[in-house]
Amino acid sequence: MRLGHEASFPAGTRLFEEGQRADRFWVIRTGTVNLDIHVPGRQAAVVETLGAGGLVGWSWLCPPHQWHLGAQATSPVEAWEFDAAEVHALRERDHELDRALLTYVVEVIGGRLRAARTRLLDLYGPYGSGSAR
Repeated sequence: MRLGHEASFPAGTRLFEEGQRADRFWVIRTGTVNLDIHVPGRQAAVVETLGAGGLVGWSWLCPPHQWHLGAQATSPVEAWEFDAAEVHALRERDHELDRALLTYVVEVIGGRLRAARTRLLDLYGPYGSGSAR
């Protein structure tokens, strides 16, 4: 946490766009952020909404360090912001932190993939995702 600093975003602020350079990430303290995916010829599809405690951004961890989704604040957001280069340097020095961070982020990535799959099937699949809600 010593690497984090407070950040605020008004509702409607785009935190990042798909394909842009990923050089930071956020942990939401208050508010909500939608993650969305570009759909050619259509409005971006929201695949997940994150709230307090949610990790916004994991693409900074994996080459080519480009955002895989877009993100927009849907309400005023207060968050902890972390610079990827500083976190990478700390991971190199602290192997326990590196392992814990990688384990956590892999779990987040898995959840995001499942959420994106379900949402896209619901929006564009002929029979939806088939999941009971």
